[in-house]
Amino acid sequence: MNRLAPSILSADFSRLGEEVKTIEEAGAHIIHVDVMDGHFVPNISFGSAVMKSLLGKTKLPFDVHLMITDPDRYIKDFVTENTEIITVHQEACIHLHRTLQMIKSHGVKAGVSLNPATPLFTLEYVFEDLDYVLIMSVNPGFGGQKFIPSALEKIRKLAVMKAQRLSLIHI
Repeated sequence: MNRLAPSILSADFSRLGEEVKTIEEAGAHIIHVDVMDGHFVPNISFGSAVMKSLLGKTKLPFDVHLMITDPDRYIKDFVTENTEIITVHQEACIHLHRTLQMIKSHGVKAGVSLNPATPLFTLEYVFEDLDYVLIMSVNPGFGGQKFIPSALEKIRKLAVMKAQRLSLIHI
C-alpha cells in the first residue's frame, strides 16, 4: 500500500499545528519528521519537542527520519503514541543491528535510510530486522537538490532482494 507522507520540514513553524491540519485534510496518511543535527548533515532542523508539540493536534502517525550522529542516544526521545516508524541512517550507526533492536523495543517500526553512495550490501545482515528502507535520491540535509538517477537502480535492486527473501519491508 502506498501512503502519502509529507515532511513538515518545509512548514511554517509559527503555524505548525495549522500546517499539519492542512496536510491531514488534504489526505496525508503519515507525517514525515526530518530531524537534522548539524553534524551528520550540515543543517539543523528541530528536536523532539517540536514533534511532541503536535501531539493532540493530529491523529496522523509520525515517520521520524533521524539524520543525526549517534541516534541511539535520542531514539527514546522520539517515541510517542503517534510514532509509527523511526528511520536511522546506516552511515550514522556504529552497531546497526543494536540500533534497530532498540527502536523495536519501544514498539515502533524500524527503518534504515541509505545515502546515495551507500551500497545495498550494507543491509545484508540486518535485512530481516527491517520494516522500512528509505533510499535517498538526494544527499541528506538540504532541500531543492537535483534527483540522483542511480537511486532508481538501487530501488529496483532492493525490490529484487525483497522478493528473493519474501520480505515484507516497505521501500
